[in-house]
Amino acid sequence: MTKVLIKAARRLRNIVRPESITHRGMVIPAKYLRFGGTNFAHDESFLSSGEDEAIRLQREFGIHKGSAVLDIGCGPGRLPIGILSKIGELRAYRGIDVSDAPIEWCKKYIEKKYPTFQFLKINAKNERYNPTGTEQIKLPFTDQAFDIIYLYSVFSHMKTPDIKAYLSEFKRLLKPTGKVFLTAFTEEFVPDMEENPPNYKTGWKGALHCVRYEKNCFNKLISDHGFKVDKYEYGVETDGQSGFYLSLS
Repeated sequence: MTKVLIKAARRLRNIVRPESITHRGMVIPAKYLRFGGTNFAHDESFLSSGEDEAIRLQREFGIHKGSAVLDIGCGPGRLPIGILSKIGELRAYRGIDVSDAPIEWCKKYIEKKYPTFQFLKINAKNERYNPTGTEQIKLPFTDQAFDIIYLYSVFSHMKTPDIKAYLSEFKRLLKPTGKVFLTAFTEEFVPDMEENPPNYKTGWKGALHCVRYEKNCFNKLISDHGFKVDKYEYGVETDGQSGFYLSLS
């Protein structure tokens, strides 16, 4: 009886407060399920920004329908929705996140319709997004499984040990010709790493809201794990993050 009541409550909740809407023919999450604050408050902003990311991967890395993509911190599906809108179904897309709600939404509204797009929650600890997490950062995918690894505004909320763990995994998971796109807060002539630096771009609140790195220190992290920076764009991403385009060295 309890399960029946729970299901009925969920149906009622979805009627009163729908989980999804359709915009330009694409199903996208309702506003209250989106990450990124005011950046993605408008339906068009959410969808077009995902499409822009798909175009970025097409322009910079040559993503196509035969590609395999790993999306770290996928949230409620901004990138995969953009890929589906601009490119179509891929051979393989895997999205991971440490939060339950976005993974549940993506499974229900993306994976169910497009089975090559699959989503997985990992219980890695993050003081901001998953403070009770217990798992080590070990991703459940085979060696050299991916052509592209994508993470937007993820390393911007991580300290050095976690970044090292992820970079080690990326080296294992990428094909020899694979590419990585990531964003991070990096500056010259600042401490090697600083959490929520004062008087920097905006006001930061709470654990890991902004983790900023000294540029050379961050580049050394990348090179120490077998990557090289093919392209660097300073301060052009959300909240003034910089974009890094990597390949295996």
